[in-house]
Amino acid sequence: METVDKKNLIEALQKGEVVVTFKKIKTEEIRVMPCTLNPEVLKAIGIDTTVENQAPESAQIVCWCTDKNAWRSFIADTVISWEVLG
Repeated sequence: METVDKKNLIEALQKGEVVVTFKKIKTEEIRVMPCTLNPEVLKAIGIDTTVENQAPESAQIVCWCTDKNAWRSFIADTVISWEVLG
């Protein structure tokens, strides 16, 4: 994934909820993950921790997984697609 694409994905995560489709490294399973970094969404579900600075140059992207209710990360180069919800 290009740096500019990662930057766009991180910005979308910070603004709201995004569905990211990626391939897991160990199992090669395709995972469809609804996730967010939006502080308002996190606060509404009782999460006080936020990730404010995530470098687009980083290989991993950290986010709150809304279907597992837990912090997760994925390797940016394994992303197949992503779309903004709502």
